[in-house]
Amino acid sequence: MTAYTAKRLPRQTGPAGWNAILPPQTPLPQLDRNLSADITIVGGGFAGLTAARRLHQIDPTLKVVLLEAGRFADGSAGRNSGFMIDLPHDLASDNYAGDGLEADRATIALNRRAISFATQVGQDCDLPQEIFDPCGKFNAAATRAGDRHNQEFAAHLERLGEPCTLYDRQQMQEITGSPHYTSGLYAPGTVMIQPAGYIRALSLNLSTQVNLFENSPVTGFEKQGAGWLVKTPEAQISTGRIILANNGHLESFGFYERRLMHICLYASITERLTKEQIKTLGGQPRWSVTPADPMGTSVRRISGSYGDRILVRTCSTFHPTIETSSMRLRNAGWVHDRKFRERFPHLPDVKMEHRWAGMLCLSRNGSAAFGELDTGVFSACCQNGLGIARGTLQGMGVAELVTQGGSDIADHFLAQPMPPRLPPEPFASLGANSYLIWKEWRSGKE
Repeated sequence: MTAYTAKRLPRQTGPAGWNAILPPQTPLPQLDRNLSADITIVGGGFAGLTAARRLHQIDPTLKVVLLEAGRFADGSAGRNSGFMIDLPHDLASDNYAGDGLEADRATIALNRRAISFATQVGQDCDLPQEIFDPCGKFNAAATRAGDRHNQEFAAHLERLGEPCTLYDRQQMQEITGSPHYTSGLYAPGTVMIQPAGYIRALSLNLSTQVNLFENSPVTGFEKQGAGWLVKTPEAQISTGRIILANNGHLESFGFYERRLMHICLYASITERLTKEQIKTLGGQPRWSVTPADPMGTSVRRISGSYGDRILVRTCSTFHPTIETSSMRLRNAGWVHDRKFRERFPHLPDVKMEHRWAGMLCLSRNGSAAFGELDTGVFSACCQNGLGIARGTLQGMGVAELVTQGGSDIADHFLAQPMPPRLPPEPFASLGANSYLIWKEWRSGKE
């Protein structure tokens, strides 16, 4: 009998700050009775929820069950920094440019289809601007090298025919209130999302259309006749097909072993700024910057019903175990505090309220883990650090693959080469972590 058993279940480090600053969420049920389904989705992040929505759009008669291991918005999706980016965003490059003009144009077109899908979610869920804001973003530089990266990327965007605007130091300070940045490259197509708010709203909206269960981790699944039996601690689901939308935890079930890189990123978000601190800070009430060097520090200022706050995200570590430790989170927090002081020396009394870690899944060649893994078992995983746009795209594509046999989105991912194998341990961890430390050191003030 064909059977797959989870070697480990998802474990999170630190509270999901985006979720913690929102009001208490509406609970969804835990699976506590045996069910049958046409399609069972494992994972309630951007890919899984998008797949469920797309399946219902294609065929509302399908019986779809979605299982989330924890609370919706408390997993990796709710720990995302919230950039839904339309432009090339190659984290392995020096300035985000991809593999050439035609490849980048194809990437942009796909990313904008994901944004269009998410925009419709925002409209259907009546999301306010503080949750879903099509405001664009800045690549912010703090060094001469960063300025050069911005200029190079601006030239690349010009060749692509994409609009962008370069800002100088004074203009960046007027926008951010920070004297730290020496230049900025603004591109208008990025949507800034409060990820926990988006995931909460989409899961609640979908709960009237498909069967959604939280706190229901999948411990394994086995072949049962023409279909599969999916197991959780409390109950089982007899299902025709399975979609694994659990990103790095795909490897926990034995798929893509030693081919996926599990990278942890760390974030901190401040307490609510007081009126005096807001006045001292200056700048605009909402803005978002990614670093001109991909290994630098992302910063967001947010405002709304959850207060005026600043988020800092930087530091990365490699973990084959798909989890980090409280000690590493603490150490990253010290770096966040230093990065905050560098950018906002005029806010010495502002403290961080929440710190958290979130796992990313990458491959060495940038390929997804996408397609049919076994008869009736499909994956939509490995978003290579672009969880919102790529997760949404993969969710759309896998739903179309399962129900229609394919689509241009599915074909895009299916055409990618297999992710190459990683070196054996301990060489993979030593090499990856040394490389990450060197890249972060090289990014300097960025």
